[in-house]
Amino acid sequence: QVQLVESGGGLAQAGGSLRLSCAVSGRAFSSSYYMGWFRQAPGKQREFVGGINWSGDSTSYADSVKGRFTISRDNAKKTVYLQMNSLKPEDTGVYYCTAGETEYDVDDYWGQGTQVTISS
Repeated sequence: QVQLVESGGGLAQAGGSLRLSCAVSGRAFSSSYYMGWFRQAPGKQREFVGGINWSGDSTSYADSVKGRFTISRDNAKKTVYLQMNSLKPEDTGVYYCTAGETEYDVDDYWGQGTQVTISS
């Protein structure tokens, strides 16, 4: 099994920044796993935010966050980060860390989520 625990959510003002962390554990986890972030806004479907490959040299982002959010990972610490800058009220939602063997399976494992609320 793979366990994912997010932290760092909270309340921020529009234009501000937050950094989310995702601690990974579990015997089944490999540092080669592709890691991702999803979010779900109130009343909306869950959406992909971004992902990162095992070495950290390849990332992908949703158009809505491109240029504002940055994903990184520290395999030695088994931690993935989501740096969120220039936050907007529409970034409000529950943010989930995910993992999978490939980018096509990035939603195989999910964390419990962390709430992010952006005030205008």
